Amino acid sequence: MSGHSKWSQIKRQKGATDTKRGQLFTKLSRELSLAVREGGDNPDMNPRLRLALQKARDNNMPMESIERAFKRGAGGTEGANLIEANFEGYGPGGVAILLVALTDNRNRTVSEVRNVFSRGGGNLGESGCVAWIFESKGIITVEAADTEELALFAIDAGAEDVRVVDSLLEIYTSPGDLEQLRKTLEEKNLTVVSAELSMVPTNTIMLDQKTALHTLRLLDKLEELDDVQRVFTNADFPDEALEQYRTQT
Repeated sequence: MSGHSKWSQIKRQKGATDTKRGQLFTKLSRELSLAVREGGDNPDMNPRLRLALQKARDNNMPMESIERAFKRGAGGTEGANLIEANFEGYGPGGVAILLVALTDNRNRTVSEVRNVFSRGGGNLGESGCVAWIFESKGIITVEAADTEELALFAIDAGAEDVRVVDSLLEIYTSPGDLEQLRKTLEEKNLTVVSAELSMVPTNTIMLDQKTALHTLRLLDKLEELDDVQRVFTNADFPDEALEQYRTQT
């Protein structure tokens, strides 16, 4: 799971300094609207909405923006034409890339995704070409002064795996246990940075310095597309490449 951890770390650090907060809120808003449209506006009865709402709060999304997203989903106006679509392809070095998009125009999204893949040294593949490499997991990121003690607590509480990333602990769990484990951690007065469903690769490919930098740029360009909600990869990156990429972005 190290590839996921390093890519997640890059995204967290980029998000902390990214001035394009509006783009993030737009994506969160789409997820909220679709969740409301599909399962209703009561979070207690709608697991997808609960997760989307919690993610919006984790990212300090303004309450008025959340309320507007609810209204769009319930009113069937702007969110009525949104569909969820997955796209799969290969990046530099043959790494697998899986995208989750929310779009009101699939043809437009396919064209944009294919163009970014092509320009970034990769290619858009057929449905199913890389999805088998990934499995759905819940991932909770927690601030931890004593990561070893917290790791033991998390395992006892039902976590499947844990990984230390700087001063944070990434806790992996089955999708169905995500919400309960988060509550357990919060009851211990721990600071939960994020909790989300993710697609985690079952195997990773370690890239060389040059290929890693090309891949990181490609992943960034894909995430910048308005219709793309999340990007997953089985690429693993040398520490030197990560450090160089941080200084360039």
